[in-house]
Amino acid sequence: MTRPIENHSRRRFLKGAAGLTLAIYFPWSFAQNAAKREAPAATFEPNAFLRIGEDNAVTVIAKHLEMGQGTYTGLATIVAEELDADWSQVRVESAPADASRYNNLNWGPMQGTGGSSAIANSWEQLRQAGAAARAMLVAAAVQRWQVPADSITVAEGVLRHTASGRQASFGELARAAAEQPVPEQVRLKKPSDFKLIGQRLARKDSAEKTNGSAIYTQDIHLPDMLTAVVAHPPRFGAMVASYDAEPALAIDGVVEVVAIPTGVAVLARDTWTAKRGRDALRVEWNESAALRLSSARAFEQFRALAETPGNVAREEGDSEAALGSAARTLEAEYDFPYLAHAAMEPMNCVIRLNGEGCDTWFGAQMQTHDQAVLAELFGLEPEQVRIHTLYAGGSFGRRASKGGDYILETAHIVKAIDGRAPVKLVWLREDDMQGGNYRPMFHHRLRAGLDAQGQLVAWQHRLVGQSVAAGSPFEGAIQNGIDATSVEGAANLPYAIPNMRVDLHTPGDIGVPVQWWRAVGSTHTAFSTECFIDELAQAAGQDPVAWRLAMLEAHPRHAGVLKLVAEKAGWSQPLESGKNGERRGRGVAVHEAFGSFVAQVAEVTVESDGRYRVDRVVCAVDCGIVVNPDVVLAQVEGGVGFALSAAMNEAITFTDGNVDQSNFHDYSPLRIADMPRVELHIVPSTAAPTGIGEPPVAPLAPAVVNALAAATGKRVRRLPIGQQLSG
Repeated sequence: MTRPIENHSRRRFLKGAAGLTLAIYFPWSFAQNAAKREAPAATFEPNAFLRIGEDNAVTVIAKHLEMGQGTYTGLATIVAEELDADWSQVRVESAPADASRYNNLNWGPMQGTGGSSAIANSWEQLRQAGAAARAMLVAAAVQRWQVPADSITVAEGVLRHTASGRQASFGELARAAAEQPVPEQVRLKKPSDFKLIGQRLARKDSAEKTNGSAIYTQDIHLPDMLTAVVAHPPRFGAMVASYDAEPALAIDGVVEVVAIPTGVAVLARDTWTAKRGRDALRVEWNESAALRLSSARAFEQFRALAETPGNVAREEGDSEAALGSAARTLEAEYDFPYLAHAAMEPMNCVIRLNGEGCDTWFGAQMQTHDQAVLAELFGLEPEQVRIHTLYAGGSFGRRASKGGDYILETAHIVKAIDGRAPVKLVWLREDDMQGGNYRPMFHHRLRAGLDAQGQLVAWQHRLVGQSVAAGSPFEGAIQNGIDATSVEGAANLPYAIPNMRVDLHTPGDIGVPVQWWRAVGSTHTAFSTECFIDELAQAAGQDPVAWRLAMLEAHPRHAGVLKLVAEKAGWSQPLESGKNGERRGRGVAVHEAFGSFVAQVAEVTVESDGRYRVDRVVCAVDCGIVVNPDVVLAQVEGGVGFALSAAMNEAITFTDGNVDQSNFHDYSPLRIADMPRVELHIVPSTAAPTGIGEPPVAPLAPAVVNALAAATGKRVRRLPIGQQLSG
């Protein structure tokens, strides 16, 4: 177990052939309280982020999961910048599960990745780590060469003393640097001096993922390991009544069949054999407490709730009175379905139990939580649960399972066989699609009033939907009956509206497991607010961009991205006319999520039969200092595709408690032919970096739907749109 260092003024490192291992100390609230500090704190929690070997390799220890979003590259760039390392010598390793050293500074004493926080919460912490290591290398050179520190330069992994012609690599000085005290204060670079940050550096995970050497959970093969596939109940809430294992055990390669709390597991020598065994298994289900939900009925219940006031998330002025005296009022309702995460790599996990504890291999997104649930099940201390975090083939929030579902399922199987063998659990696509933990369905009801001059004077927004924070480690986000993630993007609407009310109904236990999904509450709040704002602008006879800007004077970063995207999209110029009866339209949306500001303009073409395509999406982003523009572009392009896929095609629906979808034939992701051209424009900034993985998702659907309205005059208020506009 790694324990906190009590004497924080002393250095802690490993000496020997490994070279220099650096521990830097930071309070968990470092990033949150940076503005309040008069000077860098002298006492820090241990956070080991950097290892320099005598082989000249610089290894950055990444505390966040790499699931395709470029985290390893971004974190390594921050360290390498202040260290003045050569990019080619930098390597990245995943940190062990240890919240005392690797906590997410935005989450308190908890290690994990989410909320687009990886770069934002690590920014100053890793800069300090890199700068301190650089100072120790310089101190070692000073001692060896007997020259003043300010006469030594560091660039591309080499220290030089120009006057004497001496130089040394990091590796050559690693052992001597390990003898130097860790500086209590370091000087960080000015942004104008950055050499790596802001450059299109090659990603650190690209080569492995291209040549096939990258290790995912499915690549783990341990001696005597068994692979498990689980027969889950057809409806949530159902339980195993009885089962006949004989047909499964009759299949060559099937080793064992065991009952676990979530179903019946078939263990075999490989995945395909385990799947065949499950197909042969005969299970009787007790469905007395099973879910009998139908999506249509659920929306009826949500609409009924929306007729009554909910818990107030924001209230300013008197919206009811303002509506009563408005020259014109408008009302709209919006429906959003359950959504699956549908990551390319379905859920999987490997666990090995022995006398010293347990080892587990998977794409861990919430290491501290996962340690806790496994420790409780096995009767271990959290530090006895050793998590080896691997690459993850996507997540979009799914691997941050608030109940640890697939991880616990693996552990239950291991426990059921008394730990006799390591177990790899594999969820097939159908297991994942029908296994729950969806983006919750929501219903929104909005009313607004315009005065005689077309000014927006009243706004009411009522939301109905399940809480994703309930039952999670972040249940503290629920205050006074309000889950902050349910109303984000609605309760903090930036427009200057004198009379506003936002309230929320959170239904009781529906029986459908829900979880955060890429961009969380903003996936539905951005749509309803930006579509309704657009409709109001039309009713007021105003240009949608100009009307928004007039209400954003107090929010310059919102206004900044909106002005930039309008300029780059050629908003003031007419669109080219369609051919052969095609109608063309352009729509806009702006939204803030996870501290970043994104505006998008979408251009669409609608054919005479209602089929449509999204031709172009222009995006303006203000996410503070950009660590790697190429990664930002990739996240914006990916976010646009992800959001467009959901807007056009995706929905999880229920009929009598059964999930209607099972695989990509009936939960259809976007095809490459439907991907629009994406153009990115980044607002230059010296502000600290903020998130970029999720923010581009939020404004896409409203921008597209506003463009469709501009082309056809029809307002879409229910997602998904489908492949064709109806009516």
